[in-house]
Amino acid sequence: MEMQKYNLQQPQIGTLLAWIDSGEIAIPEIQRPFVWDSTKVRNLLDSIYKGFPIGYIITWRNPKVRLKDGTTSEGKKVLIDGQQRITALTAALKGQEVVTKEFKKVRIKIAFNPLEERFEVLTPVIDKEPTWISDISTLFSSSVNQYVFINDYIQNNNITEPDKVAANIGKLASLVSMTIGMIDLAPDLDIETVTEIFIRINSAGVELSQADFVMSKIAASEEYGGQLLRKAIDYFSHLAVAPEFYPFIKENDKEFVGTDFFKHMEWLRTENEDLYDPTYTDVLRVAFTKEFQRGKLADLVALLSGRNFETRKFEAQIAETSFAKLRKGVVDFINETSFKRFLMSIRSAGFITASMIRSQNAINFAYIVYLTLKEQGEKPEKIEHLVRRWYVMSVLTGRYSGSPESRFDLDIRRIGETSVEQRLLDIESGELSDAFWDASLIQSMNTSVASSPIFKVYLAAQVKFGDKGFLSRDITVQDLLMFRGDVHHVFPKNYMKKQGLNRSKYNQIANYVYMQQDINIQVSNRPPAIYFNEVKQQCVDGETKYGGITSESELRENLERNCIPDMTFDMDAVNYQEFLEQRRRLMAKKIKNYYEAL
Repeated sequence: MEMQKYNLQQPQIGTLLAWIDSGEIAIPEIQRPFVWDSTKVRNLLDSIYKGFPIGYIITWRNPKVRLKDGTTSEGKKVLIDGQQRITALTAALKGQEVVTKEFKKVRIKIAFNPLEERFEVLTPVIDKEPTWISDISTLFSSSVNQYVFINDYIQNNNITEPDKVAANIGKLASLVSMTIGMIDLAPDLDIETVTEIFIRINSAGVELSQADFVMSKIAASEEYGGQLLRKAIDYFSHLAVAPEFYPFIKENDKEFVGTDFFKHMEWLRTENEDLYDPTYTDVLRVAFTKEFQRGKLADLVALLSGRNFETRKFEAQIAETSFAKLRKGVVDFINETSFKRFLMSIRSAGFITASMIRSQNAINFAYIVYLTLKEQGEKPEKIEHLVRRWYVMSVLTGRYSGSPESRFDLDIRRIGETSVEQRLLDIESGELSDAFWDASLIQSMNTSVASSPIFKVYLAAQVKFGDKGFLSRDITVQDLLMFRGDVHHVFPKNYMKKQGLNRSKYNQIANYVYMQQDINIQVSNRPPAIYFNEVKQQCVDGETKYGGITSESELRENLERNCIPDMTFDMDAVNYQEFLEQRRRLMAKKIKNYYEAL
């Protein structure tokens, strides 16, 4: 009979919080952004107060690691499930700040009415009402005498039933004595099983991933500088989104400020570039894949635990080496020169706004390619060429949209066996054949989704080639993208609606162009057969109505660069399907020319 792989405990809430304070259970100093709203915190406290179940906390003690002298060391417990609940408890009962999704530190104050036995999120109105305990964390402060606290409340509110109120406040104070279920997974469970448990138990709640598990694993390994490494990853992803977070780090984390990690990321304090705002998952994935030549984050958990894949045992030397490699990967990732030059390569391919980046995994692997080539000492111009081409190839083929870890793993291993350039050539010969350009790419443009990656590549091509906006003489597509221009329709939306076409029909990406707002207003709901010829007429008489084009050669060039078929001059709704088919072919040809020019 197989042994049970876990044991059940019922620690008091106060004991659980003490274990976290002492580090017995490893929860990183920098929490995952707290995604619960204040109402959920209130409901959690209310459930505990009423004796309702709040689910299990699940922990896993790191496997025993064999040291150089032959002895073994016990690892700390890693929190597998329950971080949001524990964060809510520390916020409400201990008054600790939480980090929001916007990376801002806030206090969540929960009020309690002893007369009604009711919890509420603190509001200005409640704060002025003496019958409410405005912030229950004050009751749990070590400096507060519970007897004095109750007596003061009774006197301030002229309570006629002091025993009832005293009992209710006492019940509130006893929240820390209430028990909570804890499942403690056995330390000899293999990494893959624990990872699977971690992902399964979180699939129905707040979305967590293997990256969250890795981050918890890193934080639990103080002997290898795990806490500082964890902070470096977290702080970088914070600062990339919110540079204003910099003063908070500098003022409140003197230990981290004294590290090389901090020096490497100080440049972010004035950085407002948003083309690539990597999350902690992105930092981990890039650093791990590049340094370890592997693509599956479950392997990283195993390596950081010291796993010898051949003997299936855990060795301190492997853990130490793995932390050193990951540390190097993170430092390389956050390097200012590397990060900015990589983004210059992406921008030089025509991807100039964050809205054009539709695949985070594609840009992640492109950065892996950049860092790999840089470490190999390749010339900058060759690095830029290969990075541009790899990124666009990835987007065009949707290479990392399904099973990205398997693709990462395959590509990085092949790169290790040959080279980036050879691997790219192999992929191109297999996936970017004539059949792709002449059929598959055209078919993929039969969509109404304006955020389609293919349409973003088409726009990047227009930026790269310096194309003007539709019917514009001076304003480029790049100008329109940079200054929040918008897509409009060659066959106007309202015109097509009147012809009985639904949204999926008239909102085809082959019907989209970037056009100045004033030109779009003039087009109104006219079919191309009318407004195209009016534009043609202004090239004869010079009286501009649609933009500033006044010569037919300029008009022809503008339409050609925007992939508009010649026969559009005579088209109305009857010809719409033919227009779409012809324009898709022209757009595909433009994308092919663009790719070959990268």
